Amino acid sequence: MSRQKKKSKAFAVVLIIALLVLAIGAAALVYSLVIAPRQQIDAVNSMYTEYQAQIDEIDKANQAAMDEYNEAVYLAEHPPEEKPLNPTWPDHKQEGWDILELDDFPLDNPTAETKTRAEVMNNGLLLLNQWHSRPEDFDDSGVVSVGRYLGGNEVVQVDNYNISLFKVAADALKEAITAARAEGMDHYIVTEGYRSWDKQNEMFQNKKKQLESRYKTEEALIEATMKEVNYPGTSDFNSGLSFTLRLYDKNDAETTAKKYSTTEQAAWMNENCWKYGLIFRFPQAEWPLATTQDKSFKTGVSSKLNLYRYVGKGNAAVMHYLDMCLEEYIEYMHDHKHIALFEDGVLKYEIYCQYVGDENSFNVLLTRSKSHVSSLDNMGFVITVFEH
Repeated sequence: MSRQKKKSKAFAVVLIIALLVLAIGAAALVYSLVIAPRQQIDAVNSMYTEYQAQIDEIDKANQAAMDEYNEAVYLAEHPPEEKPLNPTWPDHKQEGWDILELDDFPLDNPTAETKTRAEVMNNGLLLLNQWHSRPEDFDDSGVVSVGRYLGGNEVVQVDNYNISLFKVAADALKEAITAARAEGMDHYIVTEGYRSWDKQNEMFQNKKKQLESRYKTEEALIEATMKEVNYPGTSDFNSGLSFTLRLYDKNDAETTAKKYSTTEQAAWMNENCWKYGLIFRFPQAEWPLATTQDKSFKTGVSSKLNLYRYVGKGNAAVMHYLDMCLEEYIEYMHDHKHIALFEDGVLKYEIYCQYVGDENSFNVLLTRSKSHVSSLDNMGFVITVFEH
């Protein structure tokens, strides 16, 4: 190869290398001047977006806290009894008890909340009698041993620790007995509480067997048995909300031997239990009190049982004021879907009834209130009590 050709080839190689170096340098320059800054900017923007989201969440939390504080300040300066009621409501008495029937008046500032049957089934108003059997989806998993739940016989005496109730009923029982004790009434003992379907069926079948020799037909036998023992699912004991009382004093046989209905303790409980959300379940003529009217034609029960039932304070107050048994009260609420109960001019409870059928979940109409309790009545209605 000639010297001239070798020089030309070497020059070409050098040129190519120079061009590659220039290209690499240019790429590096582009990356350092354009791409890297853009990536940094994107990273900063991402961090800023995340930071702004955190700031927004903090602002929301601060605003919620401020709203809660402002509401608390307003309520402190304007107690509920001083706040104007719905101005369209009819006038109410300023002394004693008064009920306004508000069928033509909607709930104030209504809203709705989805509830399930399970959530509202055991809150007090589930009607069980010979015409209304316990629903198939009834769940007794929430019943508790009264003695264990309430802390032993020093708090509330029980015949045995197998006696059980739903907690709402046990709490009301404790509140009532504590109040009675504060007024010198003591020695109450719970003798019976919740009965499972199986237990009720066992009692029914045993009684049926005892009577079977007296009756020629199955129909007559069942009818006779039902007069002695409720058919399974139709006893108020099957609700988990009912219990019976008598007196017991381990140091005084005379107190223990007393007929409960004749004692001052029974008189106090029968006159005051409504204040704690309890009712005397099966009133009869002049029993348990001399002023009691007969309700056996409504309850279907003519036996004299010292049986109390939890229904909730608002419902019990209306039943006490109107002198109604549970059956009458539920019928009343079906006819009067919206009522308000006043005491000495102050609104105590607002109660609203709505039909929901037998769906597993449904929307319950509500209004703004400090608290509310909705209860299924076993007739397709939900009755909601708003405490003011």
